[in-house]
Amino acid sequence: MRVSVEGGGCSGFQYRFDLVKDRAPNDFLVERDGARVVVDPVSLGFVHGAEIDFVDDLIGAQFKINNPNVTASCGCGTSFSI
Repeated sequence: MRVSVEGGGCSGFQYRFDLVKDRAPNDFLVERDGARVVVDPVSLGFVHGAEIDFVDDLIGAQFKINNPNVTASCGCGTSFSI
């Protein structure tokens, strides 16, 4: 899975999740418990120290990022600012 940060949303930035088979030569790779996540060098600065979790609750299943770098987020929870 690739995690990246893009400009946009009501707070300035938003996360993007993509399924990928290969990684770019300059991607950062994190492996834990059989899961592999790649992050490009630009996005890495935005998500450094963050935790990715998969949550399955009453409103649906989704990946959630607990990011200590975030200073504000929108009400819908999909965009953030640093």
